[in-house]
Amino acid sequence: MVQNQLMLSIRFLLLVAASFAAAADLNKPLVLASQGSFFIGGESKSTGTGPGAGDVTINQMYVSFQTPPNASRHTPVVMVHGCCLSAKTWETTPDGRMGWNEYFVRKGRAVYLADQVSRARSGFDATKISAVKAGAAPASSLPNIIFATHQVAWTVFRFGPTYGKTFPDGQFPIETVDELYKQMIPDLNGLLPNPNPTWTNMGLLAQKLNGAVLMGHSESGFFPEEAAMINPKDVRGIVSIEQPCTTTLNSSQVAILAKIPILVMFGDHLSDIQGGPANWNQSFQSCQVFVKQVNDAKGDAVMMHLPEMGIKGNSHMLMQDKNNLALADLIMTWIDKHVDSRK
Repeated sequence: MVQNQLMLSIRFLLLVAASFAAAADLNKPLVLASQGSFFIGGESKSTGTGPGAGDVTINQMYVSFQTPPNASRHTPVVMVHGCCLSAKTWETTPDGRMGWNEYFVRKGRAVYLADQVSRARSGFDATKISAVKAGAAPASSLPNIIFATHQVAWTVFRFGPTYGKTFPDGQFPIETVDELYKQMIPDLNGLLPNPNPTWTNMGLLAQKLNGAVLMGHSESGFFPEEAAMINPKDVRGIVSIEQPCTTTLNSSQVAILAKIPILVMFGDHLSDIQGGPANWNQSFQSCQVFVKQVNDAKGDAVMMHLPEMGIKGNSHMLMQDKNNLALADLIMTWIDKHVDSRK
C-alpha cells in the first residue's frame, strides 16, 4: 500500500509539471467535432381521469455532450452530479476557472453531462404532488424534498470545521462560495421508484455510446456501480468520487463489478468535521472495504486518497477546487491505463 501511494504521489508531481507546461494550450480556441443534447430513458404515465387527463413522460434523463476531433481514441466519459446540484457541477468553477467538462474535452475525450432524473432539465413526476392537492392521496404520501442550507453545505462539503471558518490549506475557492450556493437546487429523488431510474438510464447511455466511463460524485458516487449491476453492457470503467460505498454486495454483484476497472477518489479532512449529517471518514472506510472486495474477486479497483499522495486540502467539491485540473489529469491517466488500454 505504501509503495502504491508513493508511486501515485510521484505520478501526481509529474502531472503537475506537465500541467504547467501545457497551460498555454488551455487558452487556445476550443475545437469541437459536434455538440448537442438529448434525453435517454423515460416512460409514459397516465395522469388519471377528468378534465385535462392524459399521458405524460416521466423518469427521462437529460444529457448534453461535446465531442472533440479524434475522440474515438478515448472512451467517452459520462459525468453525473450529486445531491442538490445539477450538471453545472462539472462546468465552469464558481470562481470562473475551467471545469472538468471543458478540460476533458480539450484532452480529447467526448464528455456527456447528465442531470439526474428528478433534477434540473430532467424534470420530475408531478402526478404524486397533484394527487395530494386534489385530495386523492394523503399528505403523508408527499416526498421528502432535500435541500442544503449554506451552513450545512459548508461543513458537508468540508470547506472548514464550522460554518464561516475555513481549513488553512483549503483548496476550494471560498471567496466565491456564494456562486456555489446559486448552483444548489431542491433534490426530488424522494419521488423516484426503486431502482432509481438514473441508474437504469446511465446503463442505457453507456450502451448508446457503445462503451463509456461512468463517473459519479457524492449522492451519485455509487450510481455507476448500481448502473453496472443492472446492466453491465458497455460500462467500460467506473469513477466514484467521495461517496459511501455499498459493502453488502453478494458474490454475483461483486463478480460483475470485478470485470470493470474502478477508481475511487477521496479528498482531505475526512475526520475534521464535528457533527453534521455526513460522516466522511465512515464513507471512506466503507469504500476501502468495497475496493478490497472487488480486488479479492480478481478485479481492478484503485483507492486514490489524495492526502496519502501528498495532495492536501481538497474539499468534497474536487472538480471545483483550485487544483481541479491536476486532479482531472490523475483521473485521465487512470482511464488511459486501466480502460483505454483495453480497447
